[in-house]
Amino acid sequence: MSRSSALRYYVLSRLLMAPLMIWLITTIVFLLLRATPGDPVDALLGPRAPQAAKDELRNQLGLGKPLFFQYLDYMGSLLRLDLGKSLTTQGQAVWEIIGKFFPATVELAIVSLVIALAVGITVGAISASRPNTALDAGGRLFGIITYSIPMFWFGMVLQLVFAVGLKWFPLGTRFPLTIAPPQAVTGLYTIDSLLSGHLDQFLVALYYLALPAITLGVLISGIFERIVRVNLRQTLQAEYVEAARARGIPELKILINHALKNAMIPVITILGLTFAALLGGAILTEVTFSWPGLANRLYRAISQRDYPTVQGIVVFFAAIVAIASIAIDIINAYIDPRIRY
Repeated sequence: MSRSSALRYYVLSRLLMAPLMIWLITTIVFLLLRATPGDPVDALLGPRAPQAAKDELRNQLGLGKPLFFQYLDYMGSLLRLDLGKSLTTQGQAVWEIIGKFFPATVELAIVSLVIALAVGITVGAISASRPNTALDAGGRLFGIITYSIPMFWFGMVLQLVFAVGLKWFPLGTRFPLTIAPPQAVTGLYTIDSLLSGHLDQFLVALYYLALPAITLGVLISGIFERIVRVNLRQTLQAEYVEAARARGIPELKILINHALKNAMIPVITILGLTFAALLGGAILTEVTFSWPGLANRLYRAISQRDYPTVQGIVVFFAAIVAIASIAIDIINAYIDPRIRY
């Protein structure tokens, strides 16, 4: 089988597996929500509400049906791309909730990923280029610490130091209440402010975004540091690198133009997994910083037993991760001719 045919077969198989993965995640979330303690009717009406009122509301919401029929109803709606309506926001469609809160999560994830790549690649490259030195030991220690520190703890420490103590950064909002936010185009304040030509709004949006993005980006950077360090050390020992040194090419030029490019291939591969980690880390970061994103809204829905909202947001996140994973695999297969499927 030729490489192009094998690649097409691989892409097709991945595309067919994506719906299966989303279905499994959806089913697991559906069952876990109904297995956890708590009743959404009690969350809506209160535990002291009359039983007749509870039964009537439960029937209206379809919660009085057997579990199997609830599952069939939900899957039927999902096939029609209907994520349902929230139980706690007066019947607001889940798609409306996603459209309202998701841009804040996207903005946080993008800036955090940029910080993670910049910090991780820089520290990993420095560590790999100075093996068995204090810089190498410091790079390894950085990777271990950032990979193991709890996200919520690190976020609270940064808040206490830089927001509460030094008062360098704000807390609990995405944009000051006294200033009108940028005109909505993409929903991303940094992008919208640039599109409208308001540099002052861009700087304000970046200022409010800085602390949560640094928290998430620094902790995620440990993944890239370890990948870059290991692969760059192997690349620096390759024969073509030794040949470049023999030709008298400066070490820094060899590192950037020859070794680092090849060492970046695994980093592209790990981007898909890192994107999933960003979404998971965004939940803890948004809750810790009271960031008004979709992950924070998911946390609130879980605490309120809002089944449709939780299921809809989880399916939405699962679809994004599946699409990102497939895209990364395809890109990696095209840029690395050594890959065979």
